[in-house]
Amino acid sequence: MPETAMPETAMPETTSDPELKLGEVLRSLRRRADLSQRELAARAGVPKSTVSRIESDEAWNPSFRTVERLVRAAGEVLRVGVPASEPVPVPVPHEDLRDAADRHYPAHLDVAEVTRPEKWWGSWWTLTMVESHWPLDTVPPYTYDGSRHRRDRRRERRARGARVQMGRADVPELAGRGWVWLAHDGEARVGELRAHRGHDGDIVLDGVVVAPDWRGCGVGRRLVEELLRHAAGARVTALADEFGAGLFLRACGFQRSGGAATRWVAA
Repeated sequence: MPETAMPETAMPETTSDPELKLGEVLRSLRRRADLSQRELAARAGVPKSTVSRIESDEAWNPSFRTVERLVRAAGEVLRVGVPASEPVPVPVPHEDLRDAADRHYPAHLDVAEVTRPEKWWGSWWTLTMVESHWPLDTVPPYTYDGSRHRRDRRRERRARGARVQMGRADVPELAGRGWVWLAHDGEARVGELRAHRGHDGDIVLDGVVVAPDWRGCGVGRRLVEELLRHAAGARVTALADEFGAGLFLRACGFQRSGGAATRWVAA
């Protein structure tokens, strides 16, 4: 991995400075380099337990040489200087989450909420047992995917979707009775959302369409977020079955409304 310079960051020979969160910095560097603790330790030539102790703030006085080797193994350069305003180059999105043993989830992986049992990588029983016999209490609240190939593809899609521009379309014939939001990548339209005002005053989501090549890039969710921001406190509802569109709505923060199996309301 080529070595690239990071912003000059003060890093003394000890971690006695209460402002320095060495474990957080190291975790963020691992995430950017897409390395597990074991992989980073092997590259740096230090025991894996050293990396684990530093990241969990159990190593109170790691040597400067050890820290330098770990930083270089992550593809960065350690410099001593004036602290940067943002010392952590790539924040770990799930930094505040802990597993049942109060441990960090792997920093280099993408952690996702387990919304259905089959979303957990360890739920082998969803494939071999009838649903009435699923041991649901064994499912953790969060999970992650250890496949580097899938991880790289997922992050590439997210980066691609982040550059898409959202805009509200002016449709005169709707005359305040409905709204259309469009997603554009340059001159190409890659997504569209339509909604209207219901008789009860609710804003009703009619549908979201995303171009096939852009599915999985977060475009549909961003369109829904635009609608929710525009709603300004008004209730937003939608009609969908439990599967397909219902799964998409759940991922966007909607919940089923009471006993209505097809009616969803934004939380």
